[in-house]
Amino acid sequence: MTTDLLTLAQWLSPAFPVGAFSYSHGLEAAFEAGWIADAAGLEAWLADLLTDGSAAADARLLAAAWHGHTPLEEVDATARAFAASAERLTETEAQGAAFCATHGAIWGGKFAALTYPVALGAAVRARGLPLDLTLAMYLQAFTANLVACAQRLGPIGQTEGQRILANLAPRIEATASAAADGDLARLASSGFLSDVAAMRHETQYSRVFRT
Repeated sequence: MTTDLLTLAQWLSPAFPVGAFSYSHGLEAAFEAGWIADAAGLEAWLADLLTDGSAAADARLLAAAWHGHTPLEEVDATARAFAASAERLTETEAQGAAFCATHGAIWGGKFAALTYPVALGAAVRARGLPLDLTLAMYLQAFTANLVACAQRLGPIGQTEGQRILANLAPRIEATASAAADGDLARLASSGFLSDVAAMRHETQYSRVFRT
């Protein structure tokens, strides 16, 4: 048990006030459209996000902020430009601003209102925390939050949700390893249906989540 691990666990806990629980990352629209109907569909959707979608992109942005080879402002501007829709931009901006505010109040530091993965990468770099562990824990927290959202949206039970997280653990590890170089020239996403879901959610009539 180390202070580093405890700090990361605190920052990435659902109790840390970034409001992640209020964002479904387009899942609400995907369930509404019937694109996800069961646990198998959810697992495939999340696997795509981790391998080829927004989760993989976030991990690379986080790593770029940690390495510091590119100015932090440029990494943050890239993250904002890479957001595929207004709701995706709101999601990363709002969570990032909340993280920066809470981090500053407790641990100090003068981070501006950065996008969420960039803010986390900058904070981890400032405290000398390990990148590999951060990436894995960030991706696991991202995935776990969406599983929890899905449990409020569809016929997916707690045991099924935990099975999905266990099944995706090797993919989380692989994504973390692939993103660790932080090379923004390799920043990419082909999770197009997830992006479309986020766009459709903007005009969805009945909504539980902000995105």
